[in-house]
Amino acid sequence: MRIFHIHSGGVQELSDLPAQMPAQGFVWIACSRPAFQARLAEIQASLQALVGLQLVELHVSDLLNAQLPSHYDYTSQYDLLVFRRLATAQGGEPEAAPAAADDATPLRKLGGPPVLRRIDTSPVGFAVFDRLLLTVHPTDCAVRDAYAERLLAALPASPVEGRTSPVPGARVPASPADLMLRVVNLMVDRYLDLRRELTRQLDHWQTELLKPRARYVNWSSLLEARLALHKLDEICEDQRTAVQDWIDALETWALPDTPLGMRELDLLKVRSRDVLEHIERVVHHVRRLEQSTETTVQMHFSVQSNRTNDIMRTLTALTAVFLPLNLIAGIFGMNFEFLPLIHKAHGFWWALGSMGFIALTLVGVFWRKQYLSRTRR
Repeated sequence: MRIFHIHSGGVQELSDLPAQMPAQGFVWIACSRPAFQARLAEIQASLQALVGLQLVELHVSDLLNAQLPSHYDYTSQYDLLVFRRLATAQGGEPEAAPAAADDATPLRKLGGPPVLRRIDTSPVGFAVFDRLLLTVHPTDCAVRDAYAERLLAALPASPVEGRTSPVPGARVPASPADLMLRVVNLMVDRYLDLRRELTRQLDHWQTELLKPRARYVNWSSLLEARLALHKLDEICEDQRTAVQDWIDALETWALPDTPLGMRELDLLKVRSRDVLEHIERVVHHVRRLEQSTETTVQMHFSVQSNRTNDIMRTLTALTAVFLPLNLIAGIFGMNFEFLPLIHKAHGFWWALGSMGFIALTLVGVFWRKQYLSRTRR
């Protein structure tokens, strides 16, 4: 568990849960899901001391559920956002589901290309109070630590040793909601970073499928890739719906009385729309990859069908060449006593020459009409 006191003068990491709310700024409590489950009573008591209320039991179950899709919920005192991350798995053991989610259906393991198998979609929970943000992460969540390091390096006032200059362009979040949107945006951008690798692997697969002499296609892996992309599409749709519900909830907030408060609310709406735009880019990219995979499969069958047509056309032309020869051989094979050229000394050579001339003529005609040539690729 990591606890931060964030205010306009800097960011301070606390060693333990504070006994009371600081006079300025707000508090960020970031913990893993097992730690949240183990210290639930302590966290609830701290919330009661800091903000005067505790989490609803149903929301606690949502934060503990490792299979919950992205969604948004609220109460009169706080907002709850569950957002499934799209990040590269770090190779750790999969997170065990808590007792509250034993009857839940586990998510299907992603298949297909290696980059799809490495994408982790564990949920991250955000409980947003007026002056406190509680986040519940998977055990191996690198987003929390990465953004915590960015926060600690944001201002020269950071108490961390060795940091004497701020990160260029960094700014301390103005509110818990602002911090939540920044973390969500970072999670979405982590997937955007995977686009190049994912596109490159699927392009390589398309090239293999479109090879004209391809004999073997791993259809099971291809099917797994299509199912994995479809699953990602569903996850992104849930993400977009959750963020859209959050944006709709922002419109119902009471307008602040001060110009500074109005500016912070406007910036919060702008950042929310920016996060939504990033998610829509992810949705568009996943759907484009899904359509590209489907198109490649159709093109593969078209290539195979065209190759089959070439083979059948060549066999048909060869059959047409030998049909007159079989006719001549059949005529001279009749058991009649009187047939032309039967008793001639050069009759065999005349028949053989005629058959060769007819065959060469037909081959020349078919070659000129490209009946015996392959389709250009």
